[in-house]
Amino acid sequence: MRKLVALDMPASNQFVDAIKRVWDNGDGFIPIDQRLPQKAKTVLLESIKPSQIIDSSGISTHLEGALPIEDGQCLAMATSGTTGSPKIVIFTHDQVLASASAVSNHLKVTSSDKWLCCLPVAHIGGLSVILRALLLGNELEVHGSFDAFNVSRAAANGATLVSLVSTALAEIDPLIFRRIVLGGSRPPRQIPENAVITYGLTESGSGVVYDGVPLPGVEVSISSRSEILLKGPMMATRLRSGKSIQDNHGWFHTNDAGRLTGVKLEVFGRMDEVINTGGEKVFPSEIESLLSSHPKISQIAVIGTADSKWGEAVTAVIVTNPSSEPPTLDEVREAVKSELPPYYAPTRLQIVDTMPTTNLGKIRKHLLKNQLNRSTQL
Repeated sequence: MRKLVALDMPASNQFVDAIKRVWDNGDGFIPIDQRLPQKAKTVLLESIKPSQIIDSSGISTHLEGALPIEDGQCLAMATSGTTGSPKIVIFTHDQVLASASAVSNHLKVTSSDKWLCCLPVAHIGGLSVILRALLLGNELEVHGSFDAFNVSRAAANGATLVSLVSTALAEIDPLIFRRIVLGGSRPPRQIPENAVITYGLTESGSGVVYDGVPLPGVEVSISSRSEILLKGPMMATRLRSGKSIQDNHGWFHTNDAGRLTGVKLEVFGRMDEVINTGGEKVFPSEIESLLSSHPKISQIAVIGTADSKWGEAVTAVIVTNPSSEPPTLDEVREAVKSELPPYYAPTRLQIVDTMPTTNLGKIRKHLLKNQLNRSTQL
């Protein structure tokens, strides 16, 4: 019987060695996010039903009521979306290898390249760095978290490839690496020449679209309601429960909106974030991308708030640049109308001190809406 082993330990060489041992035994593993409080870990483990847990001290604890894995299955990942409870996605060796090979081929990785992992390994963006190195034999350096000094030192010591999010990219000189894989949250307006922008989800086993172009073997389709659909050899097919996550034609429905221009994909954002205002559909990501470079704005989120006349009002929630005064609603509207249709221009503006975010910097808009609703009721 194949076992699923929970690795409750931080990113380290010990973590990498534990993966090797689990796989050598013919079993699978799931990484446990070290930032979760114990209560949340307990709830997660109850849904995972692993056979054992290995912690950072090396102690292995066997559990009752475990659910085995099938032949070929080697990895389970908890989804890391911005809303709702995580799903447990299961991958086979073939799917993990397909992802590692496709990305490495696209980046023209050679035996002299060295990967640096400095993103959380409980997320697919961080873990996939380790898996590429393990499966394809590249040298690997693993950091417990992102630190700009340590990242720069790793590059000086031979690391040539790294995956980052935008907030981390802003803290280093990007040219110290040969290639940077950039994902997780909205990319910056200015992209370094050696960086590639990826689109992917936990279910796709890492990024499957690079700079708008699908990797070889990846198919992209747009549904009648503008939803992005994905197919590919690296795509997970089932959840831990055994439930299929593809439709009858083999497509995975991402719940992201987008469009294809030729073979190039443009991602608008989550389907459930689309704002319907006066009969017009507004995609917040287009406004956010435009306003992210505004000199008075440090951070921006656009959400729909209830409006008796228009159904939803386009609402800009802004963290002000510390070196400037907050922007006015008129300033924000004029900036948006200079490049987008007039109905995209926000009709409401809310200044906040901080945004609720995931560990990878994605703004948790459902929490933001709740915060705004509470402040309105006070």
